[in-house]
Amino acid sequence: MNSTDIKSTVRQKYGEAALRATSGGSSCCGATANCGCVDPITSNLYDREQAGQVPEEALKASLGCGNPTALAKLNLGETVLDLGSGGGIDVLLSAKRVGPTGKAYGLDMTDEMLALAEENKRKSGITNVEFLKGEIEHIPLPDNSVDVIISNCVINLSSDKDAVLREAFRVLKPGGRFAVSDVVTRGEMLPEVRKSLLLWVGCIAGSLEENDYRTKLAAAGFEQIDLETTRVYNVDDAREFLAGQNIDVDVIAPQVDGKIMSAFVRAVKPLTKQSCCAPTCCN
Repeated sequence: MNSTDIKSTVRQKYGEAALRATSGGSSCCGATANCGCVDPITSNLYDREQAGQVPEEALKASLGCGNPTALAKLNLGETVLDLGSGGGIDVLLSAKRVGPTGKAYGLDMTDEMLALAEENKRKSGITNVEFLKGEIEHIPLPDNSVDVIISNCVINLSSDKDAVLREAFRVLKPGGRFAVSDVVTRGEMLPEVRKSLLLWVGCIAGSLEENDYRTKLAAAGFEQIDLETTRVYNVDDAREFLAGQNIDVDVIAPQVDGKIMSAFVRAVKPLTKQSCCAPTCCN
């Protein structure tokens, strides 16, 4: 499975999701999602108050597995970057929390999602928002320019997660926070699941094992690494996202029971160490 195939498939499926949301349908994380479906990963993530703060299309286009805006600490005046911002729901919610003196960026590589996000921005009337086209492995922002990075069920889609985490570390300011929702696994996943390109888009095949996630964050330079489980998926959930993938669901579903979960992943870019300029500053 090469990175070009993965990106092409992700663009296609997420472009289709944006068009469904634009035409009044709902979106699901699974590759075979259709209008009105209920996905065990993406459903019931935003409360009524949050849903009322954004255009309906932003909520319908949500393909997340958590709610980073509810779990991340955001302060007035901060700059936030959402990796894989989709229809813009988390960007718009973040922009409200950082206030007019702050800024919220959304980064996405899918034209249809970017168009939908811009329309949702217009409808919301929120002005401290900017959507950027690009890939999360190559973030088009300067070094040390962002206070907080959020993401919602997107990093698992990348075929080069080390590059994503290095880029996140680069653009964060010293002391900046990494606070993302993602799908992770506990223990090894079966090869039949890992090799499925469609399941990669369904947020499962590309998900990191939880300890691998910690290792990769540390290798990128992060500290204070923590993974908090927010949902654990059972056999019935597994049947939902394995159905229609030319996989023997009856054989595989029991083997993935409890091994797939949504998690809130936190980490911090360490503060720059002060240069020693005199004997007193070394104390």
